[in-house]
Amino acid sequence: MKATSRLAIIPLILVLTIAGVAQSADHPRLIMTKAGVEKIRSELGRVPLFDAAVERVRAEVDAEIELGIDTPVPLDYSGGYTHQRHKRNFFIMQKAGALYQILEDEKYANYVRDMLFQYEGMYMDLPVHPKERSYARGKLFWQCLNDANWLVFVSQAYDTIYEYLSAKERRRLEDNLFRPFADHISVVNPRFFNRVHNHSTWGVAAVGMMALVMGDDEMLERALNGLPRESLDLTAKDDDGGLFWSEHQKSGFFANLEQPFSPDGYYNEGPYYQRYAMYPFLVFAQGLHNVKPELEVFAQQDGVLLKGVNALLNLSDANGDFYALNDGQKGMSYHAYEVVTAVDIAFHVGGNDPRLLSIAEDQGQVLLDDAGFAVALAIRDGKAQAFDKQSLNLSDGADGQQGGVAVLRDGDEQLDLVYKYASQGLGHGHYDKLSFSFHEKGDEILQDYGMARWVNIEQKGGGNYLPENNSWAKQSIAHNTLVQNETSHFQGKYEIASLHHSDLYFYDDTNKQVQVVSATETNAYPGTEMRRTLALIKQDGFEKPFVLDILKVVSATKNQYDLPFHYLGHVMQTSFEHEVPASLMPLGEEHGYQHLYLEGKGEPASGSAQFSFLNNRRFYTLTSVADESDELLLARLGANDPAFNLRRDPAFIIRRQDSGDTVFVSTLEAHGSYNPVSESAVNSYSNIDELKVLHDDEDYTAVSIEDLGGNVSLFIVANTGPGESTDHKLEIDGSVFRWSGPYHYTDLK
Repeated sequence: MKATSRLAIIPLILVLTIAGVAQSADHPRLIMTKAGVEKIRSELGRVPLFDAAVERVRAEVDAEIELGIDTPVPLDYSGGYTHQRHKRNFFIMQKAGALYQILEDEKYANYVRDMLFQYEGMYMDLPVHPKERSYARGKLFWQCLNDANWLVFVSQAYDTIYEYLSAKERRRLEDNLFRPFADHISVVNPRFFNRVHNHSTWGVAAVGMMALVMGDDEMLERALNGLPRESLDLTAKDDDGGLFWSEHQKSGFFANLEQPFSPDGYYNEGPYYQRYAMYPFLVFAQGLHNVKPELEVFAQQDGVLLKGVNALLNLSDANGDFYALNDGQKGMSYHAYEVVTAVDIAFHVGGNDPRLLSIAEDQGQVLLDDAGFAVALAIRDGKAQAFDKQSLNLSDGADGQQGGVAVLRDGDEQLDLVYKYASQGLGHGHYDKLSFSFHEKGDEILQDYGMARWVNIEQKGGGNYLPENNSWAKQSIAHNTLVQNETSHFQGKYEIASLHHSDLYFYDDTNKQVQVVSATETNAYPGTEMRRTLALIKQDGFEKPFVLDILKVVSATKNQYDLPFHYLGHVMQTSFEHEVPASLMPLGEEHGYQHLYLEGKGEPASGSAQFSFLNNRRFYTLTSVADESDELLLARLGANDPAFNLRRDPAFIIRRQDSGDTVFVSTLEAHGSYNPVSESAVNSYSNIDELKVLHDDEDYTAVSIEDLGGNVSLFIVANTGPGESTDHKLEIDGSVFRWSGPYHYTDLK
């Protein structure tokens, strides 16, 4: 209610504060301030991390100044020369402006001024970009998104040299470059600007930040609350997955702040795009905080921007790489400039959380602004504390009721189990309900494929999304989740998937010996309910914690079920015989199956199947309860991929045909190691002797795990009544088990 009332009075606040904006002539005032610059100058040479940043940036900018200014006529997609040159220009202008403020060397102000006037001289005559792929074409770049990137950075550069320029020079730049530029990415392209999406977040930040520099209140209103309704074509459809403006939706900065984030700070497009969007969110918020503190921007939505920084950092592995949920590029990490910005600003305005300082130390760099200086100063003074990533469950949806993402962690062994039961995630979402991945010490063991895109590599589709992103990466079979009748969840249709989300059944990390999360999906396949319960269990006799996976399926029809495990590594051993085909053929015809070669097929020799593999000198074993009629498939990516756009990754698939109600149960063990120098393998075999389903009905599912030493443990999940205080009773083979809560784990002596 507090956030809603604040949003309602924004237009009034803007009216009341116009005079204040117009009278405030102090520059810089966005992410640098006059007071902040004075502090920086007074401490130069005495703050090691900041001083190193100044020297590194100075060397980079000086090298660019020596090369001269180049603003080529736009021609290319991402990765091409003109694209990369204009991108490089906006980064360098922003850095040169910061150096001018810190070092008071006019050569940096002159460089920014000269480049801006070179752009001013060409912009008005530029047509839209010649590449026609985008729904909203820019002028400097092939899409308005990149034009907005340019303006976000250039607004900071302009802010730093604002007082260096004459009034005549400022009018010329604003009339011939900045206002037309802002109009193109907003008024001319409302489908880009007036929606809820990471694209429009960049758009509204670009227009809003330039408005703050220029003192233009109409532009600022446009950025905060979107374009007025009468300027829009309400019949237009957004086919890129964003929420386009309608009479029932808000737009502008506050709408983009309100709708994609959950109360826990999870961003519904996933961590890769959360990382990307956090930069415009935070630099614009920092500017609003400095120029219009009465808006209390960092208090909006109960402080969701600062929660978002914490959530994002927690969605990274031991190396700081973000989990590849939805469209995400492998290897993107919290070392990215967007996250350096997020960490610095969050520390500066968010109460000086000392845990953020340890992330900044690992990043090894800070911003050349007030926030970066505050971080570097605190690190110098020894205030850093460890950012200890614990297990957590992040809700999804603006109301926190659209599923979520859970991470179960064992800090001692650096094991991460990542469980996704979230909403679709707009256009960057994948059809992967109840999917999970598993990581050890920053290595993917069971992987999420991420996206099919080679970002900014021109040879690969101009650096843009490849056709295989839709035909493979988004499809259900590309994930570690159940696929029914070789058809993706929601038939692989966005308009259906966007209406639904999975639901949390229960989450419990209070017992670090047994951490459990369970969620339910009822809409992916009409008439079929899936509930997947995942546990990370520390058990005596096991070298490391192991994963227990119970996937219960209730269906009104008979179906074929495929449960893939996308492992990374080299096969060591299987407990089942398998045939290898003489020639490779695709596993199916559509929904991603057309991209999988069938490399082997077998049947379980007993009531379970074991599959062992080696990854980065460590051994892993997947043990699965198997029916006699199950097919065990070995597959590899690469079929129907003539341009070699896909990685040749392997998969192990359990196929169960002609089944209605059923349950899949598996364990995943991390164990042992191999030393190629001593050529010795240690603990290379599984410690599980037998995995059995002892009981399964509509009320309870019970699983026993027997190790090689004869020790047996029992895990029971209650299929109804997940409340913590709910009492349960189950008799198995004459033994009665009583407990409270949604699950029970015990040793059977």
